[in-house]
Amino acid sequence: MPPRTIPLADIDHCDTWTRHRAGLCASCNANCCTMPLEVQLSDLVRLGLVEAFEADNFEPRLIARRLAKARLIDHFNAKNQLFTLARRANGDCQFLDALTRRCTVYERRPETCRLHPQQKSPRPGWCAYGARMPARS
Repeated sequence: MPPRTIPLADIDHCDTWTRHRAGLCASCNANCCTMPLEVQLSDLVRLGLVEAFEADNFEPRLIARRLAKARLIDHFNAKNQLFTLARRANGDCQFLDALTRRCTVYERRPETCRLHPQQKSPRPGWCAYGARMPARS
């Protein structure tokens, strides 16, 4: 039986996504790490972008202003208290290693990343899987 081919995923169209299964991430090109990432203040503390003292003693909008000025976030949603992390010019997450396509802060990654794709996803249980391209010689 020939190997099953997986179609290319478009992160903006969930109908092109693949049902997530164990081991899929090992061969993926980290397409999920190119989607906008909303995080909570506790995630920013865990990532080391905000000190615990600052989180406990300052208004989130003031923290957001500082982080936006430092280009660490792109947006702050005051109603939901969510920060959208800034991405690189190519759309990658700022914590994604460009060569290995692996997370550089995996042990400290935000809750959204921890729960993706099973719970926190535009299409829970599905992912924007894209096969990793072989290294060029």
